[in-house]
Formats: sequence, C-alpha cells, structure tokens
Amino acid sequence: MGEDFGGSDQGETLYFSGALGPGPQAGKSGPVFMAGQRQSTKVQSVQGLHLTADLHHCQCDSVWLTDAARLVAWCERAVVQAGLQPVAKLGHTFPPVNGQASGVTATILLAESHLCVHTWPEQQAVTLDVYVCNFGGDHSARAEALLQTLIDLFVPAHAERHSLKRGEVAALQASAS
Repeated sequence: MGEDFGGSDQGETLYFSGALGPGPQAGKSGPVFMAGQRQSTKVQSVQGLHLTADLHHCQCDSVWLTDAARLVAWCERAVVQAGLQPVAKLGHTFPPVNGQASGVTATILLAESHLCVHTWPEQQAVTLDVYVCNFGGDHSARAEALLQTLIDLFVPAHAERHSLKRGEVAALQASAS
C-alpha cells in the first residue's frame, strides 16, 4: 500500500495519494512523478516543536553579543543542562562594521535537532531558534527550558516568543479519508 520509509512505529502513520508534478525535484536522485501520475506514499508525523524568540534591548554583558566562541561554549553547556544531546557546534563572528564589533551566530546541532542564536550588538537584539523532533520521545519540556535559559542570559527588556508544532499531518489525514 505505498512505500514504507522504515523507522519507529511511534507517531501516527498515514497514507495518501496525489498527483505530483516534476517541480523542484526534477533531475535529482529518487523518483520523479509527472503531472497526472498518482503515487501512494506512507507519511509519518514527526511531531516536532519549533520555538523562537526575538529579544530586544538586551541588557546582558556585551561579550554575549560579540564573542562567538564564548557563546557557543555557553550554549553547549545549556543544552546539556536542559537534558538534550549536542552532537556538533559552530560559531561565526561577522566582520566589524565601521570599527564596531558585529554580531555572531552560534549553532549547536542536537541529536534531537538544533539550537541557533543570532546577535545584533548594535541593536542589542538577539533571535533564538530551538527545534526538537519528538519522534523518539517528547523533548518539548527540555526545549522550553533551554529557550528560557537563553532568554535569561540575554536579559531582554522585551521578548516575543513563538511556538510552532511541526510535522503534523492533520491536513493529509483529512484528504486521505
């Protein structure tokens, strides 16, 4: 009844059929379906949680906005403290502008997905991005704790938080019925 992509039996599994055109996949490895063809495919919900925060007028020590190596090391410790598993890390410092320090990006690749921090010292601003896949277990509380720890580090006067459940297949379920 469709292709089985393997993996765990956890999560909801749905099958759907639909006409798939060549689109952006054309010329890439794997099957390409022409308009009018119908292919049945197994779809499994990944049940991820994507948390973001936009921080404004951050009152933290400026080192957290300009020192990529220090920020990456701190983020890696915060990830472990939250109960998540770091598997790789990367920091980037942007070149100075008009002799002033520029921002940094700190990225921690997680076994569960990722953490990204982007800073703008000239605006005392930070954006945070924490994404966890909940396929093998629910990591939502850990992601929420990590995000709060990061917000606390930067001491923003104003923070806008957003939460998005990712990978839900409700729309596909309705069309498969």
